Amino acid sequence: MVQKANSGHPGLPMGAAPMAYVLWSRFLRFNPQDPHWQNRDRFILSAGHGSALLYSLLHLYGYDLPLAELQNFRQLGSKTPGHPESFLTPGIEVTTGPLGQGFGNGVGVAIAEAFLAAKYNRPDFPLIDHYTYALVSDGDLMEGLTAEAASLAGHLKLGKLIFLYDHSNIWFGVREHGMGSILNGMASHRGVRAYGGTFLTFSDYMRGAIRLAALTEAPVTYVFTHDSIAVGEDGPTHQPVEHITATVFKLYRLFNSRMSCIMSGRGPV
Repeated sequence: MVQKANSGHPGLPMGAAPMAYVLWSRFLRFNPQDPHWQNRDRFILSAGHGSALLYSLLHLYGYDLPLAELQNFRQLGSKTPGHPESFLTPGIEVTTGPLGQGFGNGVGVAIAEAFLAAKYNRPDFPLIDHYTYALVSDGDLMEGLTAEAASLAGHLKLGKLIFLYDHSNIWFGVREHGMGSILNGMASHRGVRAYGGTFLTFSDYMRGAIRLAALTEAPVTYVFTHDSIAVGEDGPTHQPVEHITATVFKLYRLFNSRMSCIMSGRGPV
């Protein structure tokens, strides 16, 4: 899939395949003919860049995702986009989007299960009784929101929430909120030029720090990539269309000749 598309991440799908196979073949309860069966176990791929693994599992276990869709991985109009989208592909529980979101989503799903079980279950009649599994990566665990969500999960004693950890050494996480605060501190010390970079969509994780930099006119430079111009194979969860209009700083956008033609309406050269 990844090789044919010439795009995507092969490491996680290959590295996590053994544990994913064991989970899906021996433990996970689901019904491909009824993807929304209420008491199904939930599987959440927080590490969405490894979507090829999840698409392969859905195909192999009988969901409405034919081989042709796998062969059309990361292509326009396919049901196998660069990152999983619940409104597009049957069997996808949640659109996890940026790193760390899936971890928090998993905690939320487990909270909902525990609440409904406490409200509706009766002795000898467990109406709501399912597990929540989530596959997370190094990058997920680096994001600050993961620690916040994990703390709440522990406090609530969510014993039916299980995370699988893919230790791949592919450090995608950037700790954006911390990075933004660190840049402000460097700028306030003076004597250095502070700059940091990440995907534009991850600027949401550091918006508080960005706003403070704007308020104090701190000389901080942000290098944001993967913006909304000529949106590519990472898809709308990772290449937003609205962020540039919501900026609070001076914006400089580099263009090559092809992008300039597209933006001016003359079409590609």
